[in-house]
Amino acid sequence: MIATESLSKRFPRVTALDRLSLDIGPGVTGLVGANGAGKSTLIKILLGLSPATEGRAAVLGLDVATSGAEIRERVGYMPEHDCLPPDVSATEFVVHMARMSGLPPTAARERTADTLRHVGLYEERYRPIGGYSTGMKQRVKLAQALVHDPQLVLLDEPTNGLDPVGRDEMLGLIRRIHTDFGISVLVTSHLLGELERTCDHVVVIDGGSLLRSSSTKDFTQATATLAVEVTDSDAHPDGTGALRTALAAAGVRIHEGTEEGLPGAGHILLLEAAGEETYDTVRDTVADLGLGLVRMEQRRHHIAEVFRPAAAGAAAAGDGGHGTDDETGTAAAAGREVQAR
Repeated sequence: MIATESLSKRFPRVTALDRLSLDIGPGVTGLVGANGAGKSTLIKILLGLSPATEGRAAVLGLDVATSGAEIRERVGYMPEHDCLPPDVSATEFVVHMARMSGLPPTAARERTADTLRHVGLYEERYRPIGGYSTGMKQRVKLAQALVHDPQLVLLDEPTNGLDPVGRDEMLGLIRRIHTDFGISVLVTSHLLGELERTCDHVVVIDGGSLLRSSSTKDFTQATATLAVEVTDSDAHPDGTGALRTALAAAGVRIHEGTEEGLPGAGHILLLEAAGEETYDTVRDTVADLGLGLVRMEQRRHHIAEVFRPAAAGAAAAGDGGHGTDDETGTAAAAGREVQAR
């Protein structure tokens, strides 16, 4: 879907992209990096809106340097910034964008109705956009990116400004773009958790350079840690604490700390899975204590954890320890803002 080779973009005082080479296939791909990492610059180059300083890039097999207009006919774009006219309705605006993409009037109106229904704005489609909430405006931007039935959509920070509920709904819509309609997606974000939940593949860039490109499955590979969550009981008001004590007495190695569990349940207890017998021990112990077993599953890494060892290594290097390799040092830089956010 997208390929770049030694792609660079230099401005007088900053290098936005530095010899970036990557290949992005079909599906939902996340592009992650701290603010200023070069994500928006890359999208503008891919759309043929900004020329590269050097290197090459192709979208859907089309050269961005010579086929910008053709690329924009076949690609949808949802910009990060607020760019909607406040005095027209969502229907008027999306129909206009559909006509600009080459659809005839009747097809533009039909596609607009279908697309606004898909993004959850069908009932509000005739209201002026100026009266919309931030979440509704984001849905209008998504609708105009989809209305001409593109092969690929580029979504730049689509969850910006949304509350947790609105963010979850937007992520669900993004996932459905591919699963329901077969449209490939490139979505940028500085929030690793969003990409982990939504994407098939994740590309990490920092300072305009490629840090890592892997499938989400590779990022979140299974660990030897078992996550167990239980409900409390009258006999054991602190079910997690009672289970921790009993399992430790049975010789199960317990990891320090816990994670938040489901509402109404307890915390998630993390322990080392020494083999299948560990599952039997946990099951029997939970039953003996009279607790309710909410979950018992092999834990997976979070994408954010990829950056933590690198950040620690970079800190050690700064204190006079052994240095890290280029990839690890860049990971630390990329991870600082991402983890903070």
